[in-house]
Amino acid sequence: MLTSAAQGVYPIAPTPFLEDGSLDWKSTDRMIDHYIASGATGVTILGIMGEAPKLDQSEAVAFAERTIKRAPHLPFIVGVSAPGFAAMRSLAHEVMIKGAAGVMIAPPPSLRTDDQIVTYYAQAIEAIGKDIPFVIQDYPLTLSVIMTPHVIRRIITDNPSCVMLKHEDWPGLEKISTLRKFEADGSLRHVSILTGNGGLFLDFEMERGVDGAMTGYAFPELLVDVVSLQKAGKRDEAHNIFDAHLPLMRYEQQQGIGLAVRKYTLMRRGILGSDAQRKPGAGLSAVAKAEVEYLLHRLSAHDPRAAQLV
Repeated sequence: MLTSAAQGVYPIAPTPFLEDGSLDWKSTDRMIDHYIASGATGVTILGIMGEAPKLDQSEAVAFAERTIKRAPHLPFIVGVSAPGFAAMRSLAHEVMIKGAAGVMIAPPPSLRTDDQIVTYYAQAIEAIGKDIPFVIQDYPLTLSVIMTPHVIRRIITDNPSCVMLKHEDWPGLEKISTLRKFEADGSLRHVSILTGNGGLFLDFEMERGVDGAMTGYAFPELLVDVVSLQKAGKRDEAHNIFDAHLPLMRYEQQQGIGLAVRKYTLMRRGILGSDAQRKPGAGLSAVAKAEVEYLLHRLSAHDPRAAQLV
């Protein structure tokens, strides 16, 4: 089971598809094997960048089962966000039976007030059950729901089964510091904080007190490097390797085509057999692909892993 002591790197896994839109199981296996080899401490599946809404429930459960079986020693977090609680409850129970360590719940974009947000999470936990560890997904740039540190504290305090915050606010460094101050003054119990946003701020997020990363950059090894180096007190080394990857990370974080960039890069690395997305999905133009190739070439001068392409 997922606990508040979780730390390290939980890559957000894309969902591999064949060109015809069916699930690509061979690429799925290679992807999980790569995460293991990269030093991941867990894996998150069926997140926003995992194209979860494009899968029906049977496919989502099958994907969860396949990935969990591939790495039974790693904790898997499964995104179960859904328009209604019935679907959320069903998927949460199914994946927990398959061996998931916990679930992640994002607030629906319709929420506006603090009380609405707190009430939503209380109802969601009532629906899935208080025995399932859950992660708050705080991603206002995409979800348009603003969760202040005080609201997050209320959700955590009201729901003992909350063990982690996925922090993706932007800017968000001060929010991290505020939450850790709440913990220091005793007004908030400790929960794990893992950060997203493609890793764009991981260098300083680690210094603000987070426990690691939960994001989907196409070089999960880099995320592991930054987290481990920062924990070892090797600040300059962490920033140096981070800075080398920053141009590609920035390019991958573009709204609308970010997943296409990520899948294309993973395909060039030999991890995915195709960069296909299920429709609707935006592909890359020939010019965009050439730009990614240029960034990979430049990165290879600082990180030889970027030169290992197929």
